[in-house]
Amino acid sequence: MPLILGFLLVTLMALSGWGLELQAQRPDDLSELTDQELYKFSCANCHGLDGRGLDRSLIGFEEEIPDFTDCDFAAREPDADWIAVAHEGGPVRGFSEMMPAFRGALNIEQLERVMAHIRTFCTDTSWPRGELNFPRALLTEKAYPEDEWVIEAEAAVEGEGSVGSAFVYERRFGPRSQIEVRIPYGWRHQRQERDPRGRESWASGLGDVTLGMKHALHHSIESGTIFSLGAEVILPTGDEGKGLGADGALAEAFASFGKILPSDAFVQAQAGVELPLHSGADKEIFGRLVLGRGFSQGQWGRSWTPMVELSVERSIEDNAATDVDIVPQVQVSLNTRQHVLANVGLLVPATHRAGRSVRLLFYVLLDWFDGGFFEGW
Repeated sequence: MPLILGFLLVTLMALSGWGLELQAQRPDDLSELTDQELYKFSCANCHGLDGRGLDRSLIGFEEEIPDFTDCDFAAREPDADWIAVAHEGGPVRGFSEMMPAFRGALNIEQLERVMAHIRTFCTDTSWPRGELNFPRALLTEKAYPEDEWVIEAEAAVEGEGSVGSAFVYERRFGPRSQIEVRIPYGWRHQRQERDPRGRESWASGLGDVTLGMKHALHHSIESGTIFSLGAEVILPTGDEGKGLGADGALAEAFASFGKILPSDAFVQAQAGVELPLHSGADKEIFGRLVLGRGFSQGQWGRSWTPMVELSVERSIEDNAATDVDIVPQVQVSLNTRQHVLANVGLLVPATHRAGRSVRLLFYVLLDWFDGGFFEGW
């Protein structure tokens, strides 16, 4: 018994001395440490020196410690989100309180240096960084491969009535690739020409289902750029007579590009061609451009991203008209974790307005890799 008590006393004295030493080290004292030493001082007790995370049984946590060497996890999130959680603690992004706040121990510059070391744990450079995952616009296909569920909706605000919706499922596979399924459903205003009273009705049904894939050919966090190629097949599953689909299948090929701009701004672009897989339809080319900038409520709060989108479409025929649309819009995060987002905007025809109405566009998005819809609120 005396031996055990002596051992416990020595252990407590050692732990107390270590704790007093850490407490005595203020942020100014840490300025001489390397990035690796800062990580060791502030993070290694839970996340391990190798970044893989200590066993939960050793540290008494119910939640699993994330593995920083897992590129599928570590590369997705931008530095700003990691620093927010480290500075304010897990609840600032809807995570567990077991992740402590370091705002009293490390300043922002020191947390950025810790992040620089954490980035070294993922050694596979083929994974695009989360900073290149720009906000989703209403029309433009972004270059970053994603895991998302999206519910889209649109409605004409003038002219003959029509309402459209779609469910979009996107799944990433590997570092750079993504598959996509889009299932639309719509309602169209129908005029009953034989009715002497001119009564009208609505027709509804499934639209043309789209199957697609995308692959990021280039990405660079140093230049802040990402470039992808993609292809889609649009199947004639909608009723053409009701105005809910085309009279045959279509194939689409496109390129997407994104670049980080100063002051939390960004630009995205997409260009492509749509080719009919049946006779009697025109080939079309299209281009889209998005300019936006992100803002936060306070330093760590809700994100707001106003964007302006330009869309140009033209049939590859002599003397064909060019349709130009302008789409002002704003995306906003709905929950604390910021993986549930919404976007609303107006599609305003800028050319050939006859027969083309202003449309209200909207979506709700779930980045399902970061959790379920009801998590992180």
